[in-house]
Amino acid sequence: MRVIPATIEQFDIVKRIVVDTINSVYPKYYPQGAVNFFLTHHNDSRMVMDINNHCVYLFEANNSIIGTCTINENEINRLFILPIHQGRGYGSKFMDVMEEKIFANYEEINLAASLPAQSMYRKRGYKETSYHKILTDNGDYLCYYMMKLKKH
Repeated sequence: MRVIPATIEQFDIVKRIVVDTINSVYPKYYPQGAVNFFLTHHNDSRMVMDINNHCVYLFEANNSIIGTCTINENEINRLFILPIHQGRGYGSKFMDVMEEKIFANYEEINLAASLPAQSMYRKRGYKETSYHKILTDNGDYLCYYMMKLKKH
C-alpha cells in the first residue's frame, strides 16, 4: 500500500473515484437533491485546481488506485474509497497517512463529515464541533457535521 501525490494526468482516476463513490454510496444516506449537490460541489474545476495545487493524493493497494483524498492546510476534504474496496480497513490506513501529513505541521485536523463517513471519524477520535444542513434541489437537505481531531 502506498500514498502518492496525484498528477493532472491522473485527473480521470480521481474523478472516477469521486463520482463512482458518490453515486453508489450517498443515495443510501441522502435524498437525490443532496447527492446532486455533492456531485456539483466536487466538480471538475475544483478537482483540477486541487491537483494543480498539489493537494490531492491517491491511495494504491494491490497495484490498483482505490482511493483519493485532498488536504488543504489542516483540513481533510474529498476522502473517497471506491465502494468495492470499502469495509476492508483501507480508509483507516489511508487516514493514518493523511493525519500524519497534517500533524507534521498542525495541532488539529478539521473536516466536514458526510453521514456515511461520520462513524469512521468517530472511531478515530474525531469530535463533532457543529451541525449543518444545506437546502438543495427538490427541497432536499444535505446534513453534515464539522469534526475535529486534536494532536495527542
